[in-house]
Amino acid sequence: MPIYRSIAAAVLMLTAGSLLAGPEDNIRAALKKVVPDVKIESITPAPVKGLYEVMVGTQIMYVTGDGRYFVDGRIVDLNTREDVTEPRLSGARKRLVDAVGEADMVIFEPSIAAKHTVTVFTDIECGYCRKLHSQIADYGKEGIRVRYLFYPRAGKGSPAYKEAVSVWCAGDASARRGAMTAAKSGQSIEEKSCDNPVDAHMTVGEDLGLRGTPAIVTDTGELIPGYVEPKKLAAQLAGPSADEAVR
Repeated sequence: MPIYRSIAAAVLMLTAGSLLAGPEDNIRAALKKVVPDVKIESITPAPVKGLYEVMVGTQIMYVTGDGRYFVDGRIVDLNTREDVTEPRLSGARKRLVDAVGEADMVIFEPSIAAKHTVTVFTDIECGYCRKLHSQIADYGKEGIRVRYLFYPRAGKGSPAYKEAVSVWCAGDASARRGAMTAAKSGQSIEEKSCDNPVDAHMTVGEDLGLRGTPAIVTDTGELIPGYVEPKKLAAQLAGPSADEAVR
């Protein structure tokens, strides 16, 4: 009977599709079942046979090719003692931060030729953010160029959020730097409103999974949580040998 032949043909097609599905299809289907709105950036083979690296924003997970097993964590090569996950995470962070564009940042240039550029997520009301900024000239003396993005931890509408908007709306780049320094030293600044990138900065911070401020993203995309004093940060940016010398 024709209808039975149609059903049989449909079953055969579904079975064949399942058999022909590759690891990427299996993984996408499995993750969509668990998290329907997941936005997968890429799926590539991991350094470990049978595992695939799944990039979701700036987060990495590992999933088996059949989509059954999920591994949450990092892969470390025990022969070289190298964290092979971090370079991939750093690249994703760097792309996300750089996509903001320097026209939408508050930038403090160093007093000597720049050796490194760091992006600092800051909350004007945060004590350690204020301590970091009080040493902005010392970071400059180490050749560190500081790009600020706003991340008021109390959220939109909070005093820190309004201060961030007021700093941005203070005027040109020089006026913003002045307002930032004044606000971070505890001075009251004129409340202003204008088109501003504060919400966009907060979205980037959330995408990075920030849990506090200050949060420093290096020019290679490494994420350093918390305050780091100028000389130690300079050594850390210069590499392991210089960092050991400071210690």
